Amino acid sequence: MPNHLKPWKSLNDQLTLLQQRGMAVDDPVAAKSYLERLGYYRLSGYWYPFRQLDPVQTANTPIPRRLDSFVEGSHFADVVQLYVFDKKLRLLAMDALERIEMAIRVDIAHLLGKVDPYAHENPKCLHGHFSKKIQTRGPARGRTEHDLWLDKYRSHLWRSRREPFVEHYQSNYGRLPIWVAVEVWDFGMMSKLYAGMKIADRDFIAAKYGAVDGSTFASWLRSLNFIRNVSAHHSRLWNINVLERSPVPVDASYWQGMNNARPFFYFCLMQAMLQVICPNSSWHQRLFDVMAEFPMSSTGVIKIEDFGAVQGWQAWGLWPQK
Repeated sequence: MPNHLKPWKSLNDQLTLLQQRGMAVDDPVAAKSYLERLGYYRLSGYWYPFRQLDPVQTANTPIPRRLDSFVEGSHFADVVQLYVFDKKLRLLAMDALERIEMAIRVDIAHLLGKVDPYAHENPKCLHGHFSKKIQTRGPARGRTEHDLWLDKYRSHLWRSRREPFVEHYQSNYGRLPIWVAVEVWDFGMMSKLYAGMKIADRDFIAAKYGAVDGSTFASWLRSLNFIRNVSAHHSRLWNINVLERSPVPVDASYWQGMNNARPFFYFCLMQAMLQVICPNSSWHQRLFDVMAEFPMSSTGVIKIEDFGAVQGWQAWGLWPQK
């Protein structure tokens, strides 16, 4: 028997409920405004760490359960500060990933376009596992990964059909060369096509960014696409468990101390790639500034280590020193 749906609550009722559960609300007017603009459910992801842990542990609950009541000393203002910190991280990630996406699009188009202007549509220009291997089960049965990629490409092309550059190439040439086609790809499409390139082509691009090989670089792109999707959809980023994990680089010792399940590791990957793409960028300094704004709650329930940052990270050779 399903549980009954939770009843609708007014903004005043939402605020009262938080206070009844132990959340201090120092400025009710401001708190109500945040609930009105951001929503109770979205903010609940940021006050989740402030909820008390169930002291009763059983064999069936190895992961501590969160109670509805808040840790003593929890303030609504701390929740808002954590949300703002997270928003700044998302914007910073999107800034870096836009530059990374643009640069790798060009790398792919320049390399494959030299072989065939329509290499993205030509199975012979891609790895056989991607362009020739037929799927034998599931919804993709009877098709190749390249077939599925082309479906998505055509869908994006259709959505962009009124763009002047698309209309021009479609009407005059019937299709888009790869150096134009990249403009309708998203990060995921770029990542997928890169993974489907021939080994030598993948390795060539990977070497530019310091990855040991193309397979490693493909995993970097998958992970960064995960970060991009979280950021683009305004989801909580600061302490998320990264599902698409990348291998840890071995070119410097500081990588070994990081957790590749946490976002900070991928911010470091972004920095490493930005050093290649735009070495004079001040992006790293903006990351330093945002990290310095991490809200230090008196409850101690949130800490920068949950983001994945480790002691002494500021001194690493990854960051240009003043």
